[in-house]
Amino acid sequence: MSSTMLRSLSRAAPSSASLRIRSNRLQIQSSQLPAETCLLQGRRGQRRHAGIHAISNPTLAGIEKRWEEMPPQEQADLWMALRDRMKTNWHEMTLQEKKAAYWIAFGPHGPRALPPPGQNKQVFWYTMLGVGIAAILFAISRQLARPAPKTMNAQYQAMTNEYLKSQKTEPITGVSSEGYKGKGMIQSKPRRGPPPDEDEE
Repeated sequence: MSSTMLRSLSRAAPSSASLRIRSNRLQIQSSQLPAETCLLQGRRGQRRHAGIHAISNPTLAGIEKRWEEMPPQEQADLWMALRDRMKTNWHEMTLQEKKAAYWIAFGPHGPRALPPPGQNKQVFWYTMLGVGIAAILFAISRQLARPAPKTMNAQYQAMTNEYLKSQKTEPITGVSSEGYKGKGMIQSKPRRGPPPDEDEE
């Protein structure tokens, strides 16, 4: 009974040599794993940026003058290419690429475009022309208008003050008040010609 149990235990228990081989294999695999992962990451990064090449200088030459005349699709393609270049190391970008990326992002174009030369003078003179035309139309309308009413003269308005005083109108603070020194109803210039008649009151 005991001999059979020992035989079965000896068969089931692994030998020390096999345990050492297994531990060595595990150590080798664990030591090789970081290197392989780094290698795979490096290869993935190379594949990712393999198609991103430097943009040729003729493509970026004179971009400040050509940008407004370029079709929208071409502008979008160029900006996407520059954006992909900016995702890489900036030390690998050329000077032309850096200048073009800065100018497209912050340059004076589109809503930031500067006014054309002479625009301020043009706006000033057009404004003066509009004011002059308005003044001429106002003068013509004044010439063609009817004459001022007969009541719009200082003599008639002075007679109106005397009438209000005779009627004791506004005796507290108005024309009929004691010591009143205001103009009362007088607000027009003196009339040219004879004074108004009594019928005009």
